[in-house]
Amino acid sequence: MGRGKIEIKRIENTTNRQVTFCKRRNGLLKKAYELSVLCDAEVALIVFSSRGRLYEYSNSNIRSTIERYKKACSDSSNSNSVREINAQYFQQESAKLRQQIQMLQNSNRHLNGESLSSLTVKELKQLENRLERGISRIRSKKHETLLAEIEYLQKREVEMENESVYLRTKIAEIERLQQQANMVTGPELNAIQALALRNFFNPNMLETPGTGFSHPDKKILHLG
Repeated sequence: MGRGKIEIKRIENTTNRQVTFCKRRNGLLKKAYELSVLCDAEVALIVFSSRGRLYEYSNSNIRSTIERYKKACSDSSNSNSVREINAQYFQQESAKLRQQIQMLQNSNRHLNGESLSSLTVKELKQLENRLERGISRIRSKKHETLLAEIEYLQKREVEMENESVYLRTKIAEIERLQQQANMVTGPELNAIQALALRNFFNPNMLETPGTGFSHPDKKILHLG
């Protein structure tokens, strides 16, 4: 027949309790020895009986094992402490960031004229000053851009006037050569026509200083 299970609770009978203690103590010491041999483990076992007697087993110096145990507990405690400190720090930083995001969102809503009912008169005045400063900076930038555009257009006007004078001069010269051509014939006529064409299609005519057209990178601001 198999061995029946016993209920794990304090044995009231003193004799039976002592006998059970001796048997299980010996079995526990045996298991500790087998564990140390089979698994090459450092084992230290300490048992105090109900009468205060000490029973111990260790496969090495029991004091060094106890010191090693204390050090391991201390390292574990320090590691847990560092993790807890880091967790608290990150929680605090996260809370600060959430608060800052909330403040920025509220500020943007206020600048858009929303959620103003919760603001005091002082806060409304501060908001008004912020908006006025922002509008002032925008107007200043707008005027600066307009002045730069006007200056550019004035330069273009001068360049186009110079170009117009240059073209009128060329046209007058060509007309003069044509009039001369009407008065001559033969080789002289061909020479005059070639000269007129060469003057009219001069490749450098658009590169005369102060008469250029090209501003490829300049964006013209349309004034409303």
